[in-house]
Amino acid sequence: MRYLTLLASLMCMVLSVSAAKADRRVAFVVGNGSYKNVAQLPNPPIDAKAMASTLRNVGFEVIEGSNLSRDQMTEKLLDFGRKAQGSDIALFYYAGHGIAVSGTNYLLPVDADIKSEMDVKLGAAINIDLTLEQTMGDAKVKLVFLDACRDNPFAAKIKSNSATRSVNVQSGLAEMKSGEGTLIAFATGPGQTALDGQEGNNSPFTRALIDNITKPGVEIQQAMTAVRAQVNEETRKGQLPWGHTNLTGSVYLNQAPTTQVATAAPTATGIVPAATGSSDGVELEYWRSVKESNKPEELNAYLTAYPNGQFKALALARLAAIKSGPSTATRTLNAGVDPATFTDEATQVTEDQIGLDKNKRRDVQRRLTALGFDTKQTGTFDDETRSVLKRWQTARGYPSSGYLNRHQHKALLSEIVAAPATASDTSQKPARRAATAPAQSSAPAPAPQPRSNPGDAAGAAFVGGVVGGMMGGMFRR
Repeated sequence: MRYLTLLASLMCMVLSVSAAKADRRVAFVVGNGSYKNVAQLPNPPIDAKAMASTLRNVGFEVIEGSNLSRDQMTEKLLDFGRKAQGSDIALFYYAGHGIAVSGTNYLLPVDADIKSEMDVKLGAAINIDLTLEQTMGDAKVKLVFLDACRDNPFAAKIKSNSATRSVNVQSGLAEMKSGEGTLIAFATGPGQTALDGQEGNNSPFTRALIDNITKPGVEIQQAMTAVRAQVNEETRKGQLPWGHTNLTGSVYLNQAPTTQVATAAPTATGIVPAATGSSDGVELEYWRSVKESNKPEELNAYLTAYPNGQFKALALARLAAIKSGPSTATRTLNAGVDPATFTDEATQVTEDQIGLDKNKRRDVQRRLTALGFDTKQTGTFDDETRSVLKRWQTARGYPSSGYLNRHQHKALLSEIVAAPATASDTSQKPARRAATAPAQSSAPAPAPQPRSNPGDAAGAAFVGGVVGGMMGGMFRR
């Protein structure tokens, strides 16, 4: 009997390990461009091939196709539906023509010959809502990417042939709502059209997806923020991706298996704790997500997940700094800063409203460097610059997002001028030279002069960060 019990226990252990390792990922990837009855699109097949390769590299089984007819698309969708049943992550990607008729979205096979609303509704096109429900309905996580908002010639055809009654036809796709555990992302906003890109290249939206969604340790919603920023900048604000999400946990397409399980319930702070015994890389990503937080509960969440973690001392030190509060001796440092600078959140939208061209972005990078927050002066706000902006915001006590708003931008432009050097502090002089331009000038500030003592620069940056952080806390009180 004892042997039977032992055998049963071993079998349970084997089954548990197998279940833990199982992370089934299935993707449907199709690009339609060789349309027979309207002008062709050169890039969707290229987009689909690149996306399929990207997803296979992170463990997806991909059902792939290009230039598919109605029957071929149906066959691929049936295969996808069978394989996606019960999967951990099901992903749907489509590039090509799409159309919205009376608020319902449809994807168009290459053999579509649509002249009326009746053609659409009776089977010449693929109903997106119905398709997603039937193929991905029971997957734990459902990710939908639709690069199908290109200017559509079928819309004009339907409108011109609908003389008998009014019909609502949009060139772009209509808004869609996501169910639980679903993220839906469009190449552009509802009812708008997107760019196909230069022939032989990926579209701006697909290129941004490939660049961001499988970055190691990057959560999918953070990746989509980067996608929006990249497309918006690349198209010079001509196209801004749109999305809707109802995910119930953090989802990583390139991360340790313990953080890929999307069914884990999020904590009160919105962070999925890493499992005990996970790799150092997972702990590092967790720490990076909370290390600049001003919320004690987020730092305590890290300490709970990693009671003996490698960043325990830093977490305790930050908690102590938050608890100790600001010093009144620093009240005059940022006396000219609008109090809203310490409370107003900054986002991609607020940064776009400033209207920063390349020269002004380079000016921001130069000023950050002059303050001791070193970053490359490229005129482009890449991931490195976003990280540096977060460190600057945290040091000054501003809401830390990596994006700017008008208040923060104004504070940055005036910061060095607002803190003149004392007679005994000669290390500040080079920094003052770096900020001699008027605060509102659009011309880039001169590059900071080299300092004779690097230790002085580091000390000045440290003191400025601590003092600014204390001021931020004081304003928030």
